Amino acid sequence: MPRKLAHKLVLFLTVLIVIVGAVSGFLQVKTQERQLLDTIIIGADQLSNGIRSATWHAMYTDNRDAAYKIMHTIALRQGIDKIRIFNREGRIMFSTDPVDSGKVERDAQVCGMCHATPNPRINLEPTERSRIFINKKQQRELGMVTPIYNEPSCSNADCHAHPTEVKVLGVLDVSYSLENVDLIVSSIQRRAVITTVLTVLILGVFIFFFVHATVHKPIAALIEGTRALSAMKLDQPIDIKGEGEIKELAQSFNVMRERLMKAVGELNELTQGLETKVQRRTEQLNAINQKLFQSDRLFSLGQLAASVAHEINNPIAGVLNLSMVMQRIVTDNGIPPARIQEVRGYLEQIATETTRVGRIVTDLLSFSRRPSPQRLPTDINAVIRHTIAILDHKLKLANVDLEVHLDDSLPRIKCDGSQMQQVILNLVMNAAEATQSKGQGKVGIRTNCRPGDDAIRIEITDNGDGIPKDILSKIYDPFFTTKEEGKGVGLGLAVVYGIVESHGGDIEVESVVGQRTLFRVQLPIASEPATMKPLVVAASE
Repeated sequence: MPRKLAHKLVLFLTVLIVIVGAVSGFLQVKTQERQLLDTIIIGADQLSNGIRSATWHAMYTDNRDAAYKIMHTIALRQGIDKIRIFNREGRIMFSTDPVDSGKVERDAQVCGMCHATPNPRINLEPTERSRIFINKKQQRELGMVTPIYNEPSCSNADCHAHPTEVKVLGVLDVSYSLENVDLIVSSIQRRAVITTVLTVLILGVFIFFFVHATVHKPIAALIEGTRALSAMKLDQPIDIKGEGEIKELAQSFNVMRERLMKAVGELNELTQGLETKVQRRTEQLNAINQKLFQSDRLFSLGQLAASVAHEINNPIAGVLNLSMVMQRIVTDNGIPPARIQEVRGYLEQIATETTRVGRIVTDLLSFSRRPSPQRLPTDINAVIRHTIAILDHKLKLANVDLEVHLDDSLPRIKCDGSQMQQVILNLVMNAAEATQSKGQGKVGIRTNCRPGDDAIRIEITDNGDGIPKDILSKIYDPFFTTKEEGKGVGLGLAVVYGIVESHGGDIEVESVVGQRTLFRVQLPIASEPATMKPLVVAASE
């Protein structure tokens, strides 16, 4: 089935013309054939009546030989196949065909026209007394049955009088060949077919060009115009010649195109103006952001300076106070013997406070000048075992039990072993310090790597006090600490975060206040680090 409307229309009209032409030709052929047969039937009836009239006198005088001779003579005429006479009982009394003899039953075709009903019909029209049949030569023939009535001259004759109540004495059956009629009908059929074919061809060509000019071309122009419109080619008008609905449709499309072109122009102007405003606003925001960034840096620097000053000021103030006390103790003769032990205590405190200042400075330098990691294939389990060996004595003194579960199938990763040791060290010590309120602390270290994972996990747990939810997001901030004064600087977790980040890893924390805390460090197995996204998994009061 064609997809285009014009092709469908041409196909539909062509099929319609073929059907109409075929039906019209068929009806015309049948009409002419019927007319021709009617003419022949009239002629056959007249000829049959002529045969009956020609043999009437011979029949009246009972001169059958003369009657039969006349019939033989007439049967030799072109177009007559044979002549037969039946008596009223259906017996063949005479036939120009020597083969014919015997009796014909009333239900035979030649008798059925009159004897189809219980009471035989007497007066029939010529068309009712005619029949068309196929002879032995497989040719069509027209049979005309003409009744031989019992006229008064016959019923009153002395020689062979017939009863008056008998209306029909017999029938005359004449068979006419329809060979010439069939030739004429064949000729009419050929002319009808040729006429129909020529008509269909002429009308089909006319319809094709008409539909192509009035439907296909305008619709193709409309389709091309709509495609250009959908492609935003708004400078291509749809030009369709002629008049009608398609022309009006094209004009509507052109009006829509012009309005759309105008709207697009206005939109472009608005967009251009908006882009200019956005660019101007962006430049202003960038300038503001730069100022905010500078202010934030100054604020962070101020916070850092204040934190450092606060952390260092306390031990320095203690050293200054102790120094002033010692100045008052020392005289021109030296230190009084009775106060030597007191001075030694002051010196020991000075040493402790200056050591604290040194530790603060060291942690600050470690945080600010952390070198880039030197990635080498490293066995994390070996690093953990080495770190545990260093911390074992301290953990025992702090009354902390350490449980270690290391996955022996852990793959090697590329990392800086010394920095990983610092991560383990800080997390384990923080965990141990968080359990001091429990009396008997428990710290666990676990490593694992499930099949198909792209990272190894280090988990450090404790049964300490936990981390409150409100400060959970601040634990990685520099100088943020919950420890007592003088016991921490607040750089441990910040250093851990920085090391894990530089290795492309991730650190997570889960904490339940008063029960437990879990730090989970994930380090990628691949050699290239990814950008770390730290995540606080869960925290509960």
